[in-house]
Amino acid sequence: MLFPWLFTTGLIVNTLQQMDSKRKITVAVTGASGALYAKLLLEELSRLEEGPAEIAVVFSGNAAGIWKHELGLPFQAAPPFRHYENDDFYAPFASGSSSFDTLIICPCSMGTLGRIASGVSDDLITRAADVMLKERRRLILVPRETPYNLIHLENMRTLTLAGGIICPATPSFYSKPDTAEAICMTVVHRILSLAGFKSDGFRWAEP
Repeated sequence: MLFPWLFTTGLIVNTLQQMDSKRKITVAVTGASGALYAKLLLEELSRLEEGPAEIAVVFSGNAAGIWKHELGLPFQAAPPFRHYENDDFYAPFASGSSSFDTLIICPCSMGTLGRIASGVSDDLITRAADVMLKERRRLILVPRETPYNLIHLENMRTLTLAGGIICPATPSFYSKPDTAEAICMTVVHRILSLAGFKSDGFRWAEP
């Protein structure tokens, strides 16, 4: 077996799901289109009954400008969020000794995805992703790109083999969403489920 630890991933996920509200997670926003996904994800995390105790937020260099362009207002960090600069390697989740257990990169640019797949930790986001992988914790990447070229696909394959979860920002329509926000929420609910949180998103053939 080249990657025997991959077969224990389910055990890791189950352990995280059993953790209480003391969980600490990081949400990174990078310079891909799709700021609405990040906005709705952060709002939903802040409303969860059994949500994380601490939510760190990091923006890449281009993400803040894209957020303002697409949403009309700049991002304002307020409790329960704590904002970190992308060059702050003193952030706790830059080290495997921290208790942060999940990193969600939403949206995830192909540049960020490629650097993580190559092991290049040249900023806080890519370093935090490297920490999640080496510590066998949860890394969820939400690419918003189309179409994919072979380099994109190979990078996603590499990250999947390394233990990351690729969750493309591909909406579903089973729930018959009727607004842009409702369409994006079909992806956000999947992200929350993958992160081990209970959400009220649509589930096929379930009441």
